[in-house]
Amino acid sequence: MKDTLNNLTNKLRRDIEQIPPSLQAAAKYIIDYPGDFGLNPIRLTAAHIGVSSNVLVRLAHRMGFDGFDAFREPFRQALVTDREGELGQDWLANLQSGDQLSQSQAKYAQNAQNVVTRSLRLMHPEKIRRAVDFITKSKRCFVTATRASYALSYYFSYVGRMAHPGIQLAPRHVGSAVDDLLNADHSDCLIAITVHPYSAETIQSMRFARQKGMKIILVSDSDVIAPKVEPDVTFPVSVRSLHDFSNFTGAMAVLDCILGHLFDAGGEDANHRARQYQQARENTGAYWRPSKAPKIRKP
Repeated sequence: MKDTLNNLTNKLRRDIEQIPPSLQAAAKYIIDYPGDFGLNPIRLTAAHIGVSSNVLVRLAHRMGFDGFDAFREPFRQALVTDREGELGQDWLANLQSGDQLSQSQAKYAQNAQNVVTRSLRLMHPEKIRRAVDFITKSKRCFVTATRASYALSYYFSYVGRMAHPGIQLAPRHVGSAVDDLLNADHSDCLIAITVHPYSAETIQSMRFARQKGMKIILVSDSDVIAPKVEPDVTFPVSVRSLHDFSNFTGAMAVLDCILGHLFDAGGEDANHRARQYQQARENTGAYWRPSKAPKIRKP
């Protein structure tokens, strides 16, 4: 799990009572004014807080960063991303007026934008409400896909299990998803992801889930993918591509929105599980951290 803005601000809130007063003042300023912190240089930020620049460096090290700039970068990136919609499409026009590679990039970028926008436009609130209700009320929620779509199912289950511990990938091991559904019942649900050409195994899993009385959520490029496949909720996604394989950016955007709603529904319990997972990974050295440069002592 990367150092996102939410991760960092949550960690600051958790640790603020256990750090020295000067660091507390800096932490509170960052929590209250994340945009200013992302924009301003260290001296200006320190002046606003009323501390020395060294305090911000110490806080950065305490948070696991090599220095102030590295600590500020996630805030800067979040700020830039949040304003992306205000920046217009001049960059795309510039690409279109460039050389052949630039023009090709403009086409691919425009297509990706169209695919995401179309997929999100079709994501109606009532469908979201029903899907989130099915998932949160389920004892287990299996997520299945094959081949290229498998990466989407893996990501959704990997992150989703922190929001709802009952979410699990199917198949968990080398085999068929049906193997994992053998003991499923009406208290469970299935999320299936497949686009044309539709996976025979995913279709089989959906039919089997229906026999078990499970709720079924489908993410696909069509509402109707095969006979006797009747999902309770379908999220149609665009997969239009300018090359020979489907474009999955729209499906990814839809799944990420569902994850956001699941964390909202899970509240503090979901956030606590995410923090536990993050801490466990940090404690076991799962993430690379740059080593701090040794201090040079002056003679």
